[in-house]
Amino acid sequence: MAQGGRVPTIAEVGERLGRTSALADDVSHLRYVSGQRREALERLGIRRVRDLLLHVPHRYLDFSCVAPISHADVGQEVTVVGTVDRVKSKRPRPNLQIVEAYVLDQTGVMQATFFRQPWIADRLKVGTSVALSGRVEFAYGFKQMKAPFLEVLEGSGEGGDSSGEGEGRSSRARILPVHPVGEGISASWMRRIVSCALADAGDVCDFLPPELVAGHGLMSLSRALREVHFPSSLATAEEARRRLAYDELLCLQITLLSRQHLELGGITPFSHVVDGPRLAAFRGSLPFSLTREQEAALSDILRDMAAPHVMNRLLLGDVGTGKTVVAGAAIAAAADGGAQSAMMAPTSVLAAQYAQKLGPLLDAAGVSWQLITGATPTEERRRAVAGVASGEVSVTFGTTALLSDDVAFARLGLVVIDEQHRFGVDQRAALRRKGPGADLLAMTATPIPRSLALTIYGDVSCSRISQRPNLGAGVTTKVIPPERLDLAYGAILEAHEQGHQAYVVCPLVDDADDGSELDDVPEGVRSSAKTVHSASTTQARLARGPLKGLSVGLVTGRLSAADKDRVMDDFRSGAIDVLVSTTVIEVGVDVPNATVMLVLDSDRFGLATLHQLRGRVGRGDCAGTVFLECAAKRGSTARKRLSALESTSDGLELAELDLKLRHEGEVLGYRQHGGVSLRVSDLAVDGDLAQAAHEDARRVADADPELSAPGDLALGIEAQDRFGGYFEEVERA
Repeated sequence: MAQGGRVPTIAEVGERLGRTSALADDVSHLRYVSGQRREALERLGIRRVRDLLLHVPHRYLDFSCVAPISHADVGQEVTVVGTVDRVKSKRPRPNLQIVEAYVLDQTGVMQATFFRQPWIADRLKVGTSVALSGRVEFAYGFKQMKAPFLEVLEGSGEGGDSSGEGEGRSSRARILPVHPVGEGISASWMRRIVSCALADAGDVCDFLPPELVAGHGLMSLSRALREVHFPSSLATAEEARRRLAYDELLCLQITLLSRQHLELGGITPFSHVVDGPRLAAFRGSLPFSLTREQEAALSDILRDMAAPHVMNRLLLGDVGTGKTVVAGAAIAAAADGGAQSAMMAPTSVLAAQYAQKLGPLLDAAGVSWQLITGATPTEERRRAVAGVASGEVSVTFGTTALLSDDVAFARLGLVVIDEQHRFGVDQRAALRRKGPGADLLAMTATPIPRSLALTIYGDVSCSRISQRPNLGAGVTTKVIPPERLDLAYGAILEAHEQGHQAYVVCPLVDDADDGSELDDVPEGVRSSAKTVHSASTTQARLARGPLKGLSVGLVTGRLSAADKDRVMDDFRSGAIDVLVSTTVIEVGVDVPNATVMLVLDSDRFGLATLHQLRGRVGRGDCAGTVFLECAAKRGSTARKRLSALESTSDGLELAELDLKLRHEGEVLGYRQHGGVSLRVSDLAVDGDLAQAAHEDARRVADADPELSAPGDLALGIEAQDRFGGYFEEVERA
C-alpha cells in the first residue's frame, strides 16, 4: 500500500490494521459514550464503531453560503445566522405548546416557530448567536420558519445544542454536518462522538479490490469517512456519500449471491423438457395469443428451466399484465419432464382463483392438479395429500398450508410463489426444501423500480411485463375529503342501479386495532391520533345508513379460509352488492362486475398498495371509479402523494415516486418480513450505483464464489459483517 509514493513500514501497516479491526468494537469504547448516550445511540441502531461511522449526516449547513435575512426568499430553503432578540412561549391548546423566537441580523428579522419543544425556550437566551435552516414563509408581517433546524453557535455543554469542541463561531467558516439524532443525544454531541471515532478508527484499510476503486474513480474509504462527516465542500461530501453508498450496495449484492451459493451449492437441478406435448397442449387451449412481452418472459423462464443450474427468477408485472398464464405455461413444461409443481399464494382467495383460472387449461393439457388451503375439508385434504405424495397429482395450488409437514411431494421440480415479498425468508425456503433442486419462479404485481429490484433481488434474474393484454375500460381516481363522501356513496348507489358492484376498503379490521398489521404504511401515520375506519364498524354503519337496502358483505384476513371463500363466492355471484374489506382483496381478486371502490383513510396506505387496490375495478367492459378519502389538508405531503394516483395509472411511475418519498423498505413492506435496511444509499438517486454494484458483484461471484482469493477475502468479510443476518437465516433453514 503505497502512500505518497512511499511504501509504508510494517509498524504503520500494523497500526492501520488495528484501526480497521476497531470498527467492530462496541461504541462504548469511544470517548464520551457511556450510560445514557450509549442507550441513545442504540436506539438509533448504532452499536458498533462501524455503525457510527456509517451513520452519515442527512443534511449540511453551509456557513459559507449564509443568506442575509433580507435576501432569504419566501418558499426557499435557506440558512440564516443571527442573534436572539426575543423568545415567547404560548399554549394555544392543552396538548400544544409553541415557542417563538425572533432572530435579528443586520438586515432584518426572522421568526422561528418550534412546536412541542418547550425546552427550546430555556436554551435560547437573548443575545445568543444561532443558525436557522429551513423553508422561509411570510405571515403577520414577518418572515418565518416553522420547525427549522436550530444550531446554537455560542456556548457549550451537553444540555444545549452547541457546537461542541472546537466549534462555536468558527462553524460559520465551514460546513457543519447535521446527523440524524434522537432523544438523549443532540446534534452537537453526535458530531463530537463521530469526531472521536474518526480519530480512533478513521484511518482504515480499504476492503474494495483496487480495480473496483480505480474503475469507478472512487474516493478511498478512509477519506470518504472523513469527508462525509466533516466535508471540505458540499461536492466532496456527495462524492464521499456515493463511495459509501456503492460499498453498501456491493456488500448487499455479494451477500445475496453468497446466500444463493450456500443454498444451491451441491444441489443437482432438474432437467426440464421445454418443448413437450403438455406445454404445446396448454398453449393450444388458450383462447388468445400471448403478447410479445409474455412470450419474452416465458422464453426467459423456459431457458432457465432447461439450463444445468437451478432457476431463480422473478417475474414482475403490473396488475392485469398476464403473469398467471405465463406461470401456467411453465407449470405445463415441468409436467412434460415428470416434475411436480407447487404454486403458493398469500391468501386462500387468490389460491382458489389461480386454481379456477389455470385448472381448466391444465385439464386440457392432461395435467392433474389439486387445491390445498386451510379451508379444504378434512377428507378432501387427505386425498389431495396422498395424491401429491404418490405423484398422482402433478400441480398443487395452495397457501402456506403447503408448508405443513403432511404435505410431501414425490418429485417437486418447480416452485411458483406469488407476491413473494409477503412471505418470510424462512417460508420461501421451507417450500423449496420440499423439492431439493426445484426451480423457483417468484411473481409480484407490486410495481418495483429497477434500482430497487437490482438491489433487493440481486440474486434473482428478473423478467418484466409492462403491457396489459386486456386494457379493460380503465379507472378514474378521485381524492375526496371526508365531507364529500356523499359523492362516493352516490356513485355506489348509481352503480348498483346499473347492475354493478362496489368495494369499500378500510385500513383496520375492527376499532380495537392499532394498524400494526398493515404491511405498507407511510412513515409516521401509525401514531396518528385520528380515528381510523375499521371494516367491521364500517360495514354495520353503511348497511343501516348511506347504503341501506343494499347487501353489504364483510371480508378480512381474520376470517377463516372457508368463510373468506364463502364471502368471495357470494360477491362473485352478485349475492353481495358492496364488499367492505381490508387489503385482503388487494392482490388477484377478479370480479369484472365491480366498478366502484371507496378507500377510507387512503393516506394510511402506500402508493403501491393503492395502485393494486384500484386494479380491482374497471377490469371488465365498464369503466371503474376509485374514491380515495383523505382528511389531510390540501398542499400537505399526504395529499400531494395521493394526487399522483389521480394523474397516472402507470404502476412503475408511481413506484418511482413512492421510492423518492419513502424509504425503500417501506415501499416493499419488508420491514415486517425480515428484510434489511440501507443506511447510506438512496435508491431514488443512486440507480447508477445499484446497476454498477449488481454487475460488479456478479463478476466477482462468478470468478470466486467462495470469495476466498486474496483480493476478494476482505470484501467477503465486510459483506458478511454488514449483512450477516442473511447467512444466519440460511443456516437456520
